[in-house]
Amino acid sequence: MADPQYDVIAIGNAIVDVLAPVTHQFLKDEDLPAGSMRLIDAERSVDLYAKMGPTKEISGGAAANTLTGATMLGLKTAFIGQVADDQLGEIYRHDLTSVGVDFDTPARPYGESDDQPPTGRCLILVDPDGERTMNTSLGASQFLPAAAIDDDLIRSTRVLFLEGYLWDPAEPREAMKRAIQVARDAGVKIAFATCADFCVHMHGADFRALINDGLIDILFVNEEEAGILEGSDPDTAFESLANDVPLVVMTRGGDGALAARGDERAKVSPEPVDKVQDLTGAGDLFAAGFLSGYCRDASLEESLIRGAVAAGEVISHWGARPEADLQALVAKRLG
Repeated sequence: MADPQYDVIAIGNAIVDVLAPVTHQFLKDEDLPAGSMRLIDAERSVDLYAKMGPTKEISGGAAANTLTGATMLGLKTAFIGQVADDQLGEIYRHDLTSVGVDFDTPARPYGESDDQPPTGRCLILVDPDGERTMNTSLGASQFLPAAAIDDDLIRSTRVLFLEGYLWDPAEPREAMKRAIQVARDAGVKIAFATCADFCVHMHGADFRALINDGLIDILFVNEEEAGILEGSDPDTAFESLANDVPLVVMTRGGDGALAARGDERAKVSPEPVDKVQDLTGAGDLFAAGFLSGYCRDASLEESLIRGAVAAGEVISHWGARPEADLQALVAKRLG
């Protein structure tokens, strides 16, 4: 496809991240396993928020985090996601567009009824080890309709990036299925991030079906998710996925990351970080860095390095939004 308007268009949860430091005892008292991600209802979100103390709020969601990093790395991007017509929805749209991500999905009416929920939010509890425990109230984001998919917009990108978290609610799942078909018919590459082990536990059969049907061109997984998806140890799972997906990227935490494209293999070590402050967004920013290489036709190794640099930057401070000049960091690392 010649001269696409966008490098990456993503469909994902429009979620405002609300971060706060907590102790290990706090997690124990609230019966929250460190590092877990769970969906909570509005009542629980109010209760937990009241106990969190001082917070930092920033627009998030896995796909939007990836787009933010990709945009900061020079890519042209757009986001498709559902916010409500409320204050957090306005903040979310402003935050995302202010960094250069196009976001034109109309807001959904907000009211007191169950079918008019507020903009979604994720309460992120960061323990002294930098591990994040995420509690998400999806709100309006789970009501992204298929009608929100602009076919011409999907056709105008090089890569369509899909977020596994959004596969859970039925309405946006159908929206993504429609986008996948439009992208496939237009020759647009489809990237898919499984996002979390619970997503794979719940929807692994669906993810496998997408793979088996040849509908995923680039798969982003971590080693736990790969193992669950394939029912094997991570190394075996990686090779199995590499046989079925044109390009597989698997992150391994402190052991770096691997990529496979056909018979080609590449790996990268993590970038050195003085102190890990917060792991929120590490995988999202790794995907951003990798895509910044992929869209420039860089080698697998360079793309992995870009991912490691972006991930290393975001875990060195609070929040999933990069604070340093990612392009400068990448240039220094590659130079």
